[in-house]
Amino acid sequence: PFHSCARTQHLAALQCCFSRYNPRKQSSRIVSVHAGMLTGWAGKAHRLSAEQREQLLPSLRAVGWAEVEGRDAIYKEFVFKNFNQAFGFMTRVALQAEKMDHHPEWFNVYNKVHITLSTHDCGGLSERDVKLATFTEEAMVSH
Repeated sequence: PFHSCARTQHLAALQCCFSRYNPRKQSSRIVSVHAGMLTGWAGKAHRLSAEQREQLLPSLRAVGWAEVEGRDAIYKEFVFKNFNQAFGFMTRVALQAEKMDHHPEWFNVYNKVHITLSTHDCGGLSERDVKLATFTEEAMVSH
């Protein structure tokens, strides 16, 4: 587990690395910062390119996300003090997932939440997975 300060630093690196929010839009649409790394949510989802993976996945790995063996997906287990905290976290993520129209595969037992992210529309990892993974980290930091 990361010390909260280290977690905050990794979260800041994630946010700085690939996205910023456009304050003029009501949605939390991501706008490109790194030469077209992330392009927004309009249209069909596309699998991450090799270049995007090199830019985006190391920051997610640094905060505990792992690539799923045999599948183009990422996974992380979150542990909380109790069920109420775990369920509160799931509720925050669920509301964001609904806004994004991108829903995680997840499993909860008492204080643990297991999340797997992959975009079924494109058969693998997409920008949507990176954005939702980043949101889960924000939800943990604010938790």
